[in-house]
Amino acid sequence: MDGMAEAFHITPRLAVGITAAIGLAALVVPMYMPSSAPGMVFKTRALSYITLLFGFYMAWNIGANDVANAMGTSVGSGALSLRQAVLTAAVLEFSGAFMVGSHVSHTMQSGILTAGIFNGKDSLLFCGMLSSLGAAGTWLQVASYFGWPVSTTHCIIGAMVGFGLIYGGIGAVYWKSLARVVASWVVSPFLGAVAAFVVYKCIRTFVYSAPNPGQAAATAAPIAVFLGAAALSFTVFPSKASVGMAAAQALGFGFLAAIVINIVIRRQLGDLLGLFYELPAEGQVDEKASKQPVKFMGKVEGPKGTQLRIVYSVFGYLQVLSACFMSFAHGANDVANAIGPISAALAILHGTGLNTGAQPSMPIDVLAWGGFGIVAGLLVWGYRVIATIGEKITELTPTRGFAAEFAAATVVVLASRMGLPISATHTLVGAVMGVGFARGLNSVRGEVVREIVASWMVTIPVGAFLSVVYTFILIRLIPSLV
Repeated sequence: MDGMAEAFHITPRLAVGITAAIGLAALVVPMYMPSSAPGMVFKTRALSYITLLFGFYMAWNIGANDVANAMGTSVGSGALSLRQAVLTAAVLEFSGAFMVGSHVSHTMQSGILTAGIFNGKDSLLFCGMLSSLGAAGTWLQVASYFGWPVSTTHCIIGAMVGFGLIYGGIGAVYWKSLARVVASWVVSPFLGAVAAFVVYKCIRTFVYSAPNPGQAAATAAPIAVFLGAAALSFTVFPSKASVGMAAAQALGFGFLAAIVINIVIRRQLGDLLGLFYELPAEGQVDEKASKQPVKFMGKVEGPKGTQLRIVYSVFGYLQVLSACFMSFAHGANDVANAIGPISAALAILHGTGLNTGAQPSMPIDVLAWGGFGIVAGLLVWGYRVIATIGEKITELTPTRGFAAEFAAATVVVLASRMGLPISATHTLVGAVMGVGFARGLNSVRGEVVREIVASWMVTIPVGAFLSVVYTFILIRLIPSLV
């Protein structure tokens, strides 16, 4: 609790109170949810309650670890305080999970396990779903404690593969899917690093080296927002109509976002552009913005003084906006890592099964429960991984943070449309490293990177091992469902 209190500048007593309130809600709320309604048979209701608790544990750890994807760079660059980042992410993560989370595919139908192998073994499959949630949650909690940003998707996949391989045999696993996951260990950080390197070099070339860097930043901002908002809209809010209508919707959304950010930034820049507000005087520029200018290609010096303050203000807005998009999209997509196994387990309990050819239903209360779990984990432990991505890999400023965030978002959006194996966590870590490489190899802290890569390599094996152990225990504790 001391770490939470220090991170959010609150008293330890308040930190204990917040944690206790979350724990009490996690124990009491599932009793009154429709998915464990009082009208059910006692055994079914009790197992539904246990399923919801396992799902909350997984969602809690998703919030504690994976939310750093969206907010870590904003905190590291100073664009947002830790408290602002957590509160913003809490609202957007829950909104994404609750409003859009149902559009992602259920884990059992995503090509990891062959459900037909478990025909007539509902009890075993139910225990496997709970074990997968528990195993993935356990490893995520360990990783969050040490501040390692690992992929929640890889955790749940590793857990399900371990269960399927041991209790269903080699034929129970889609090995091509597993190969794609392993490939993403290399593909994701590499593409993220390359994209961030290019974006940051472009900023150095076209903004820092411009005759008027502040004006150049203000001109580039609406263009960047248009591209990012249109791409994210096209992916996160896919239209049910034709591709042309979906593209028109995305372009309209991008155009609107560009107009809004242009108005906000022009007001921020003030009299320098002949608009509304005065700029701060030279003496008011903070010390961080007035450090020695960075040379580009050894020839052109970057902006300094008030011009650097303007550039940082512009990219601070851009970075916060990109972080908000990433946070909403993360809640919409990654909540399925917890909700997928929950919906599968509840389908078994409620008699709909997984071998009927139909997908399990996605109850609204379960979606909301997953969103609450993500927010709870973010509040209690999210600061640990945010600090790793935002501060420990390399020193970040608003321009560097935006380069990493924008590059990672672009890579994830394009890769998802092309069907490439991409991990959002790995992509963003690679993007932060790419920004560091753009400043020089010595700007990246190698010992931190080695710890992170090591945690990636063991995620699937550890998840698989824990899932097998948990299944072995659960099949002896949970009575037969058939």
